[in-house]
Amino acid sequence: MDLHLLVDNLTNPALLFFFLGILAVQLKSDLEIPSNSSKFISLYLLFAIGFKGGQELSHSELNLEILWSLLFGIFMAVAVPVYAYFILRRKFSVENSGAIAAAYGSVSAVTFVTAITFLEIEHIDFGGHMVAVMALMEAPSIIVGVILMSLFKKGQKTERADFGKVLHHSLTNGSVLLIIGSLIIGFLANDQQAEGIKPFTTDIFKGFLAVFLLDMGITSGRKLNDFLKKGWFAVLFSIILPIINGCFVAWFSQFITESVGNRFLFAILAASASYIAVPAAMRLAAPKANPSLYIPMALAITFPFNITLGMPLYLYLVQNL
Repeated sequence: MDLHLLVDNLTNPALLFFFLGILAVQLKSDLEIPSNSSKFISLYLLFAIGFKGGQELSHSELNLEILWSLLFGIFMAVAVPVYAYFILRRKFSVENSGAIAAAYGSVSAVTFVTAITFLEIEHIDFGGHMVAVMALMEAPSIIVGVILMSLFKKGQKTERADFGKVLHHSLTNGSVLLIIGSLIIGFLANDQQAEGIKPFTTDIFKGFLAVFLLDMGITSGRKLNDFLKKGWFAVLFSIILPIINGCFVAWFSQFITESVGNRFLFAILAASASYIAVPAAMRLAAPKANPSLYIPMALAITFPFNITLGMPLYLYLVQNL
């Protein structure tokens, strides 16, 4: 691997703020981002990336590559939770396996945003339609996870009403709705209108990302110690599955698109795991699933791995395969 990719990533100020958050927890500091501020920054990041993606999409011609990209994203969101479920069943219950599988079939918007920043540092272009790909990958994995739980839950049946609620929640989840809505608004806005809010959508973006990753570091640091006490299977799964998914998609995506930036984003989407949309949906679909298991797996293990070592690895593979 070209070491400059790794060095550039590990010295990225936003990532260093993430490490600062973890360090603050280990030092038992009272450093904390207010919950309301953290929620606002989350909404801002989704809004900004969705709007900019819509603008990029408005300048792109709808072609077969974009169509295949959207279909490939949906396919990944369906396929990953299926095979992940059967691996997880070796150690976990039906509910926990379904919830974890759904998390790893879905995507992390924050990982995606960090990956875009990484591409900008490396001066690599990508297509605006990749934002739409990310948005479309949120809901299918949740639906597949619920179906798997209902199929393999002995002696119990999932009521249609409950499934309907989960389906509705996955499609109207705040993060999903905002990213899709911002994408559409960005697509409809002309260049002059977009320029009027550019200072908000672009100029301050990296600063907000740094503060958000500081908050993510604090949250990850709090969950990490307790999670490590639960055994090594979950830890290894949280690292090995993303590597397998990311490396395979880094290679296979060449049949979907020739764009290095798009292939890299496909790989990071395949390797990421949801710790916002899926946990919210699983509260309805799988109340018996243990959130202290599937949330730390995605947030405290997979997320840090992807934004530190994962991104340089996947970009290296994309550029050399």
